[in-house]
Amino acid sequence: MPTLSIRFPGSHGTELAARLDLPALPPRAYALFAHCFTCSKESKAASFVSAALAEHGIAVLRFDFTGLGASEGDFADTGFSSNVADLVAASDWLRANHGAPAILVGHSLGGTAVLAAAGRIAECRPWSRSAHPTSPRT
Repeated sequence: MPTLSIRFPGSHGTELAARLDLPALPPRAYALFAHCFTCSKESKAASFVSAALAEHGIAVLRFDFTGLGASEGDFADTGFSSNVADLVAASDWLRANHGAPAILVGHSLGGTAVLAAAGRIAECRPWSRSAHPTSPRT
């Protein structure tokens, strides 16, 4: 699975560090992954989920929130609302440079953050396994 190292402006204007995990073939869709509260884009959950999605043709952008991992900024100056704003900034970057995120994935607090951000990311639509029974399980 090819992985690109990315940097893009976050909600505080600082640069956020990211990885774009790509499938072997052109992507069927793009996803945005939000990690847990003090985790990073390199956490096992982020790495494993991104790899599994890429195996099924989904490109995944995972990034470090402001002040975490390799991203700039001071974590003490952030909060839940800035995490949500960072997710929206990530989706804007992904839309402008590759394709709009159709899928949002979150681990722990990242799950709550993607739910809060979903209304601000027009391309995201509700999904359920029962509505898409032939979709691959990941």
